[in-house]
Amino acid sequence: MPMHATVPLPPLPVLTGAERLARAQALRRRRTVRDFAPTPVPRAVSEACLMAAGNAPSGANQQPWRFVAIADPALKRRIRLAAEEERAFYARRAPEEWLQALAPLGTDADKPVLETAPWLIAVFYQRTGIAADGGKQKRYYPHESTGIACGMLVAALHQAGLATLTHTPSPMAFPNTLLARPCNEVPYLLLVAGHPAAGCRVPDIARLPLQDDASFLA
Repeated sequence: MPMHATVPLPPLPVLTGAERLARAQALRRRRTVRDFAPTPVPRAVSEACLMAAGNAPSGANQQPWRFVAIADPALKRRIRLAAEEERAFYARRAPEEWLQALAPLGTDADKPVLETAPWLIAVFYQRTGIAADGGKQKRYYPHESTGIACGMLVAALHQAGLATLTHTPSPMAFPNTLLARPCNEVPYLLLVAGHPAAGCRVPDIARLPLQDDASFLA
């Protein structure tokens, strides 16, 4: 028997085989969107999706992720201007191979989407925790844990009928300053969330077939 306190596992839904398969396939329709409508999304929806992300597994259950959900137009404007400073990355620092890989996706240094979409979610991970005495507290697998939480957040937003865009500006230091985050938090990504614009189109790209990215040993 475990030596720590336990509670009953919340019941999982009872599904037919067809229902289970349909749910498993739902995320196959997810696509990254770069053209958003300004249509508002209720805060309650964003809160529910963030709560789902906060249910992600994490090293030693330390939950090292921190989310800042931003709807304020003035702050989104400041974030956009700061993010667009990565023009130097596109113009001088990015290797030609990387630029060629990005070309089919239509991404560049102009980021109007950071203002247009109703919600911009800044994600941070804790490099270290802060103990009760003010000292440093080790974090276990903070990158991996935060990555899983972000994946669950994207999935929750998709299930809520919303589109998303993950963005990692280069350089990435400005979110700490603009959002007044403590020095033990490291910016992880910016997640844009909202409704796709009318007539939105996405790049004509293919996904790896199952046999190329998965193996079954039975």
